[in-house]
Amino acid sequence: MRTVIFRVMAPYLTSLMFLFSLFVLLRGHNEPGGGFIGGLISASAIAVYGMAVGVESVRRALHFHPIAYAGFGLIMATLAGFASIFLGYPFMTGLWWFPQFLGEPPISTALFFDIGVYLVIVGSISSIALSLEERLSLIHI
Repeated sequence: MRTVIFRVMAPYLTSLMFLFSLFVLLRGHNEPGGGFIGGLISASAIAVYGMAVGVESVRRALHFHPIAYAGFGLIMATLAGFASIFLGYPFMTGLWWFPQFLGEPPISTALFFDIGVYLVIVGSISSIALSLEERLSLIHI
């Protein structure tokens, strides 16, 4: 499915999907969405781009293996859960920080947990999608 129209439109569609996944990720703690749904949208964007331009181009664009993103996300989500223990609170207790820049946006451990889940989903689903696309492209050669 590498038609000219699809190859031309795929980068634009992928960019829009990534932006929407970040929107869903960042609003997810207070409204529907979050790291899981945002990660699925982002992994879908990577799969669409892989179908359009090929797996090797996607692997070069990612810079690291997708499983490395999943591993980093798992470490990030775990550390977000343990941050409360270091301050004397129960595991996974939400902590908030109000920095004095950019209008004082509140930053919480729940945000870091959601980002970790986002990276785990993006890494694992992208790894599966890219390996399936590689196998499919070998069959059609």
